[in-house]
Amino acid sequence: MKTRIQAIILAAMLALVALPASAQLVKGRHGSEDFKIGVAGYSYRKYTLEQTLEFLKSMGVHYFSVKDWWLPLDSTKEQMDAFKAKCAEYDVEGYILGPIYMSSKEEVDRAFDYAGRYGSKVFIGVPDYSLIDYVIEKVAATGIRVAIHTHGPDGAAFPSIYKIMELVKDPSLGVGCCLDMGHSVRSGEDIAKIVKKYHKWIYDIHIKDETAASKEVWTWEMGRGVIDFKPIVKALRKVKYQGVISIEFEKNPDNPHPGIAESVGYLRGVMDATK
Repeated sequence: MKTRIQAIILAAMLALVALPASAQLVKGRHGSEDFKIGVAGYSYRKYTLEQTLEFLKSMGVHYFSVKDWWLPLDSTKEQMDAFKAKCAEYDVEGYILGPIYMSSKEEVDRAFDYAGRYGSKVFIGVPDYSLIDYVIEKVAATGIRVAIHTHGPDGAAFPSIYKIMELVKDPSLGVGCCLDMGHSVRSGEDIAKIVKKYHKWIYDIHIKDETAASKEVWTWEMGRGVIDFKPIVKALRKVKYQGVISIEFEKNPDNPHPGIAESVGYLRGVMDATK
């Protein structure tokens, strides 16, 4: 009798083990599905368009910023349509153009014409300071907004969002920011505070980790560096950020993909954990 009871108990235990552990299953959406994760095209600067699209598809990433070495500034509408069709084959969208540097009115005109042919409502641009008023005029005339890329403490134009705000003054004018969060940390800025306070200025985001919070550092795989991304993600949730968050990875230009894939996975994990 004892052996029979033991057999029944064992069978019941095995049956329980075979049942799905419902408490461990993910219910509903992943937290990372609340955001659009992309990759800045500069990260794959030594690769062809097809190679880049293959990399993005392998990670399930559907957005990337388009650099002009894949789509030159003088591209025709037909060439742009072919480019977008190629991206669509990989379920990827070239969601924004640039950065495009502009040092004359002619170059501003060319950039807006380029974005117009592409059908873009916003592009990443870096105009000379003296051209800000002309850029604002072009935004008003075309309806195409400009996200000015921030460059941090290295002496380049627009070191921070604060310089953009100083020159543009009004966020309703259609000239805002592509916020490079790595450069912000290198400048000693509080990213979560910037997101919460100035989110109306932020049209696009480049995200990365850094080896230290100082000027003399370099990009690192996300999760290995010094940046705490949890408050940043919480701030983005709080302001209901709707744009793309693109990983920009300057490290290892000859073989960036392992580091980019690690960063994408880490970012998704942080987003899932901070729902």
